Amino acid sequence: MTNTNTILYLDGVSVSFDGFRAINNLSLVLDRGEMRAIIGPNGAGKTTMMDIITGKTRPDTGTVYFDGTHDLTRYDEADIAMLGIGRKFQKPTVFESHTVEDNIALSLKGPRTVLSTLLNRRSADDARRIDEILATIRLEERRDELACNLSHGQKQWLEIGMLLAQDPKLLLVDEPVAGMTDAETEETVRLLKDVAKRHSVIVVEHDMHFVRELGVKVTCLHEGSVLSEGSLDHVSQDPRVIEVYLGR
Repeated sequence: MTNTNTILYLDGVSVSFDGFRAINNLSLVLDRGEMRAIIGPNGAGKTTMMDIITGKTRPDTGTVYFDGTHDLTRYDEADIAMLGIGRKFQKPTVFESHTVEDNIALSLKGPRTVLSTLLNRRSADDARRIDEILATIRLEERRDELACNLSHGQKQWLEIGMLLAQDPKLLLVDEPVAGMTDAETEETVRLLKDVAKRHSVIVVEHDMHFVRELGVKVTCLHEGSVLSEGSLDHVSQDPRVIEVYLGR
């Protein structure tokens, strides 16, 4: 079905809502350890694609395989999260009244109670993992501050850290730099590159400067299927992409 280097495999996927084809014969292959940028106009099917991958929406037709053997169309959202797919939505949702460190601790994979987490009863492994994640998300210095005191960009980073605490094999990240300062955007490029050393990542984004800085393969969706794929230079010079997306 797929080779062992493939983490995500979509083939011939379609889904309609009230007669509208949101996804139309979509095929996409993501390699292990790959970071891919997904671009396209509003209504292109980017969010619906992520809904299908995470089990929120079931396709009408097509194949969706994760990690070689898991047919995602047979699992619900909770099971898919347990399989190792994490999703970050556009608007950050963090525990505002808890510290940065506690936000990460509460998200750690594995059996633990909220009470023991907040009472700081942490194993050496948990403590080391929290330190690692705080370093990755650039919030080591802010670990004891309440999440509500972070900037918008830092909250985005914290939420990425909360996903990393679940140790997913694949991260889906939706418009991570929307509303960020230029400095935060540049730092987010470096952050995601660090994350991609250990995880496969799909980034949905409208900011073309940010996509260029990521320097990864780009897939442009339009009307629910792949319009163009390749380097950003290749995709952005495609006359069809210019017509439906970049030329506007």
